[in-house]
Amino acid sequence: MNDRTMENIKKEKKHSLPKGWEIKKLGDVLTIERGGSPRPIKKYLTDSSEGINWIKISDATASNKYIYETKEKITREGLHKTRMVHEGDFLLSNSMSFGRPYIMRTSGCIHDGWLVLKQEGEKVFEIEYLYYLLSSPYLFEQFDSLAAGSTVRNLNIRLVSSVEVPVPPLPEQQRIVSILDKCFSAIERSRNNAEQNLKNAKELFESYLQGVFDPSTRSGQGKGEGWEEKKLGEVYDVRDGTHDSPKYHNQGYPLVTSKNLKNHKLTFDNIKFISETDYLNINKRSKVDVGDVLFAMIGTIGNPVVIEDEPNYAIKNVALFKVGNNQNSYFLKYFLDSKQTIEKMMRDAKGTTQKFVGLGYLRSFPILVPPLKEQQTIVRQLDTLRIETQKLESIYQKKILLLEELKKSILQKAFSGELN
Repeated sequence: MNDRTMENIKKEKKHSLPKGWEIKKLGDVLTIERGGSPRPIKKYLTDSSEGINWIKISDATASNKYIYETKEKITREGLHKTRMVHEGDFLLSNSMSFGRPYIMRTSGCIHDGWLVLKQEGEKVFEIEYLYYLLSSPYLFEQFDSLAAGSTVRNLNIRLVSSVEVPVPPLPEQQRIVSILDKCFSAIERSRNNAEQNLKNAKELFESYLQGVFDPSTRSGQGKGEGWEEKKLGEVYDVRDGTHDSPKYHNQGYPLVTSKNLKNHKLTFDNIKFISETDYLNINKRSKVDVGDVLFAMIGTIGNPVVIEDEPNYAIKNVALFKVGNNQNSYFLKYFLDSKQTIEKMMRDAKGTTQKFVGLGYLRSFPILVPPLKEQQTIVRQLDTLRIETQKLESIYQKKILLLEELKKSILQKAFSGELN
């Protein structure tokens, strides 16, 4: 859709639709009802085979247009406080996955997070046509526009009933569905191929990275000539940031935590500020310098970052690797980012609600270290492969986006009577 208003689009469509097509409000051709929830719901849940299917948002998946079964059931006593739906009915999510339609392939009861759309009396829609219509940007943008003024962005019976939709004759609906099925099947195949190619591109780099740091896969020869088995603490000066909780201020010096290491970059989103006194005290033992490597020790363990710009911050619960002149910072970064390193650390990590690795653990973590010249060669090779991999990833990601745009374009033509 372009920048034209929805109202102008509706007027244009009314004048440009093919002969025999009509514009109708959903509420005039469908029965639209809201679900209900017996409360407290736990009182009505049952494991009995005699129970009634209790349909939740989690029973629907983003990749499937049908709901076949449910994870939970309720007793028949709860039936008078909810709403029964049947095979062939349409469910519309009115809150979480906003406006997403599903076709029922079973029967059951729905809570108040669902709207049910039923075709009663004279048949107006082919089921598959209605599904494509409800899934289209044309409908979603109307839903989005109507719900825009609400405090909570959700749908209700009044809003959905007021939406205007194109209704072609039933034979034309069947023709449109046949074309859309073929087009979307081809698009889905192309998308699957693009996603597989994207996965292959990522795995290519991971495979090479593993080959560098896994002695069992290094050309089948174990460690190379001049490579030494060491502990991280024997090769690098390994420290960590403060474990204290300094007082935060509206301005001052940034305090970097694990949350600020994202996608191998240092971000200052939602950063906290500390006083100059706290900044200087923390930096007495853990001052960050250019060439150092930061590593998240808690939560999402990993995300190593090589410091390239002069730092003016302190760190908290972040590992600090100070790299000497006889070592390469990017070699360490690639090692810390390798699959086998992260997997081992996650297996060994402590904590239940939030995983973490301690300073002592990091200092004793094993590493195979080649001579500096070979480190530099490895880094150049990995950098080159990383760039090529990123180019491939960008190509496939763009292709996936273009395929989604193509689907939207086809749907727009379908419901404008322009699909030949």
